[in-house]
Amino acid sequence: MSRIQLALNVDDLEASVDFYRRLLGVEPAKRKPGYANFAVAEPPLKLVLVENPGAGGSLNHLGVEVADVDTVDAELTRLGAAGLASTEERDVTCCYAKQDKFWVEGAPDGERWEVYTKLADAETVAGEPACC
Repeated sequence: MSRIQLALNVDDLEASVDFYRRLLGVEPAKRKPGYANFAVAEPPLKLVLVENPGAGGSLNHLGVEVADVDTVDAELTRLGAAGLASTEERDVTCCYAKQDKFWVEGAPDGERWEVYTKLADAETVAGEPACC
């Protein structure tokens, strides 16, 4: 399964979780200090809320969550062949999850896109290199 990820900066995590719970009609899939995510089946969406007071309402980053490492690798190859540069991150901790991923570089307006798969849950928000 693949789905688009939208990561938003929010001023007040609790107020945002309450709003998106009602808007999306689902409970958060994960809640941690300063972080929540919603896994929405239809339309396929991973909504990530990152508490970042003073930056609320702004985009943190965008992503495509894919099913497995083979798909990450296939997308890395496909995008490289299309002339898009990327930065790989393997076995990193980001957003309370161990991930294999890469960041696509060179978006015209500077937005940050990642293609990733979750390998396992983690107890910390980030490791090296830092994300979010």
